[in-house]
Amino acid sequence: MSSTIAAGAHLLLKGRPGDPAVITGETTLTYAELEQAVMDRVAAYGPARGVVLLEAGNDLDSVIGYLAALAARRPVLLTPPGGDHDELRRRYRAAFEGRADLHPDLALLLSTSGSTGSPKLVRLSRDNLSANAASIAAYLGLTSADRAMSSLPLHYCYGLSVLNSHLSVGAAVILADLSVADECFWDVAARHGATSFAGVPYTFDLLDTSGFADRSLPSLRYITQAGGKMPPETVRRYAALGESRGWDLVVMYGQTEATARMAYLPPTLAASRPEAIGIPIPGGHFHLDPVDGAGDGAGDGLADGVGELVYTGPNVMMGYAESVADLARGPEVTELRTGDLARQADDGLWEITGRRSRFGKILGLRIDLDRIESELAASAGCGPVRAVAPGARLHLFTDDPGAADRLPGLVDGIVALPRALVQVHVIDEVPRTPNGKVDYAALGAWASVADAAGPPDAGLAEGADAEALRTVYATVLRRPDATVADSFVSLGGDSLSFVEIATQLGERLGTLPSGWQHRSIAELAASARSPRRWLRPVEIPVLLRAVAIVAIVGSHADVWTLLGGAHILLAVAGFNLARFGLTAPTRTLRARRLLRGAAAVALPAALWVCAVALVSDRYHWPTALGLNQALGSDEWTRDWQLWFLEVITWSFAGLALLLLVPVLDRWQRRHRFGAAAVVVGATLAVRYLWVGLEAGPTERYTIGCVLWCLALGWAAAEAQRPWQRVLVAVTVVVATYGFFGDPLREATVALGILVLLVPWPTLMPWPLARLAAVLAASSLWIYLVHWQIYPGLEAAGLGWLGVLASLAAGVAAALGPAAWAARARVARLTA
Repeated sequence: MSSTIAAGAHLLLKGRPGDPAVITGETTLTYAELEQAVMDRVAAYGPARGVVLLEAGNDLDSVIGYLAALAARRPVLLTPPGGDHDELRRRYRAAFEGRADLHPDLALLLSTSGSTGSPKLVRLSRDNLSANAASIAAYLGLTSADRAMSSLPLHYCYGLSVLNSHLSVGAAVILADLSVADECFWDVAARHGATSFAGVPYTFDLLDTSGFADRSLPSLRYITQAGGKMPPETVRRYAALGESRGWDLVVMYGQTEATARMAYLPPTLAASRPEAIGIPIPGGHFHLDPVDGAGDGAGDGLADGVGELVYTGPNVMMGYAESVADLARGPEVTELRTGDLARQADDGLWEITGRRSRFGKILGLRIDLDRIESELAASAGCGPVRAVAPGARLHLFTDDPGAADRLPGLVDGIVALPRALVQVHVIDEVPRTPNGKVDYAALGAWASVADAAGPPDAGLAEGADAEALRTVYATVLRRPDATVADSFVSLGGDSLSFVEIATQLGERLGTLPSGWQHRSIAELAASARSPRRWLRPVEIPVLLRAVAIVAIVGSHADVWTLLGGAHILLAVAGFNLARFGLTAPTRTLRARRLLRGAAAVALPAALWVCAVALVSDRYHWPTALGLNQALGSDEWTRDWQLWFLEVITWSFAGLALLLLVPVLDRWQRRHRFGAAAVVVGATLAVRYLWVGLEAGPTERYTIGCVLWCLALGWAAAEAQRPWQRVLVAVTVVVATYGFFGDPLREATVALGILVLLVPWPTLMPWPLARLAAVLAASSLWIYLVHWQIYPGLEAAGLGWLGVLASLAAGVAAALGPAAWAARARVARLTA
């Protein structure tokens, strides 16, 4: 290796020239090849001294870019790929452009939280990197024979430390942007003989659900765990599993401010001391500083000897940066106050007992939230519970509805709080940061809304009772756990329940505030106006669904000719997709909601098709499976009648799978309108390449040619700025022109999609508003059954009766006795 590269990269590349350094896919780069790639990248960087902003993924290009920045002695700022870096670019523009003074020792800049939104950065030196890499390599016993799987992001200090420590001893790193829940991850690990991988607590949750305990991994030597405290029983269980399989579990403790690691638990102690973080890493030292209230018998349950954990060592950061001027500053920190409360046990091992910031104060009592979590988790019948207290109440979050009623009583055995000050929220999934940690900031924000709303049983508005509205939500959405702090979106509302909730709110509030689906029930109650006697607000998507389904049935029965209703319904589906399906806080929950939406269409369609097929030859089995477009005739047959439902089903399912890809999920969340615009462009490109300007008789109904309708509805929902609305409107006109070869039909579809851009509801006489709501809620079943009802009546010259009978049958099938009973219950409970 050249002396320039070795000095610049500060001893991170130590392998023999022919040894493997980085393995990705079927490609293996030796240390000599990696050195050459780094030198080439240094040359590409040029002579500038500015900070390198590197969107670091688990890929070879990111590794080369990182090492090249070190080799060129240019500080590198690592961020997640595809993130929103506008604030960082603005704050540190002069540094990126080479117009700022930079300290010669500055090597690396990282966010403390792993996010890209905060301009506060940790400044790390070359000595920090080399010292921490050497310490990790020493206590893990790394050699050139080791091969580590890249199971954590490179922009995360824990994931980066795996790369640094292995390259510093001539070992290899296997790059794979895969989750441990993916079968491909283990195929790659087995094929390349991985000796280790790293995980945060959430990683081990995934291992539990992916059959890891039954896997044969003969090359595996150890697993490391950090990034948050793992339950002792989980540590003990994996330590026992490792002992039986021939690998070690190494529990570690660290922070970005210490480059990565500060302590580790020797694997021989994992089974007997799973609650400990262990001993300081080589070269590091701990001591405790007193903390007010800790160990003073103040009622917070902390034992004597507890204080704030303070770390010293050569890996402690230079300091923080919040502006360009801070990048010129030298080392300013000699010891790191971790913010964690800890004690040293009699056996010399260190234990974390809590977090200084993980305390609340309620009624003058200092509440240890970590202790509450751990003791509730240890209670019989309770799964993981997360606790926050941003205000005057304790908020508990659980995904177990059965535990909700028991939790306040269990808390009473831990800390003396009135039950009225303990609020339980049942959520589908705990939100997590990009690094897999529990996102307490998100939970705290949720709890703050609830605190602002007041007690769960408070009625807060002049014109509406919040508890009455809560009952509506609880009944329609089948969520008895709903509180006034919840919103339609947080409770998992979808496009079907949306119609009923919107109608109920319009009748009770007299208005539908902008973005009502994201507002808490308490906020909606507080915004109530005196309802108009005859007029009710109706959401535009609700009105469009009602009008479109009536237009479809009447056109098919030849009572009138107003074609294009089904294509408008596709746009409405895309509009609701953006408002409900894509708003879930986690990737898996979004996929679950999208698949649930697909199933809500596919299952009724399959049941109806099978029932019709039993008494006629109208439909065939591909139609029951939603596969007529793939397996049926290219010519129009009766099986094509349900084309619209096939498009909805497979587009939702396909999008769910796409958004399970982490990089696509992150990109769509950060660029909501941009993502929708890209999908519009892609679907229109497919349409024009496939059929040109005008589609043929069946082509205008195939999924590849009509997805642009759904995409334009999605874009209409995401268009929040005037220029975005104008862009969508122009695209609508361009896209519909010539598609059907029928100007009236094209104008109808264009107008239907353009109406979605109207940001306020329309006012209608209450009988018509209620009729529109019923028809919209029943539109799926009306579409299904009308094909079997109107033809006979139309043939008898009773087309109007065929329309009315189709609408009535669809409404009866959609609502049914259970739905009418639920509506009656809502009326009774909220009277």
